[in-house]
Amino acid sequence: MVAAPSIRLYVDVVSPFAYQAFHILRHDPVFKGVKVEYIPIFLGGLMHACGNTAPIQIKNKDKWIGQERLRWARAFGVPMSDTTPANFPPNTLHTMRAVCALSLQDQKDQEKLVCGLETLFAAMWTDHAEIAKPDVFGPLLVKALGEETAKKALADAATVGKAALKENTDKAFADGAFGLPWMLCTNRQGQTEGFWGVDHMGQVLQFMQLERPREGRWKSVL
Repeated sequence: MVAAPSIRLYVDVVSPFAYQAFHILRHDPVFKGVKVEYIPIFLGGLMHACGNTAPIQIKNKDKWIGQERLRWARAFGVPMSDTTPANFPPNTLHTMRAVCALSLQDQKDQEKLVCGLETLFAAMWTDHAEIAKPDVFGPLLVKALGEETAKKALADAATVGKAALKENTDKAFADGAFGLPWMLCTNRQGQTEGFWGVDHMGQVLQFMQLERPREGRWKSVL
């Protein structure tokens, strides 16, 4: 049986590598024929469930992770500041609750969710906005989505957004995630496998049986 290829991408705007995976899946023509579902989660909750330690808390890896972030950003043309945001990592619990509430408004095409994620990712990783603060992420969402849509998401964040965020985070854990980005991929044969990290994009490409680019940015991962 031939199935439509699909990817379920779990994200939290606190993760630079989730941002990179999001940007690549959105804009790279390699994934043009792939159906992508974006699912917002709380990375802190997932890490706690797995007993995982944030890379920035590991000596030496904290310095390496910043270099790795820039290598992948440059390789795939992802807009990203060379410097790390101050007081990184922020607690994005309330931010992601609002994003989840937003996602419930358009579950069919995810247009509003994608716009919200693009706005917050850019604010965090290009402009270093303090997106964990409601008085920062609220106006950003209003500007990107309009007052009615954004204010409904903000109003629903503490109720349906909270519940959806927990459900999504639990779902990520059940799907095998232990960090971000986590990509649950289904190829044309209906086979499903999970992949972690933007550095495994080459393996994603091969598993999905997508056309392999012969030059350019993909040479670094194939």
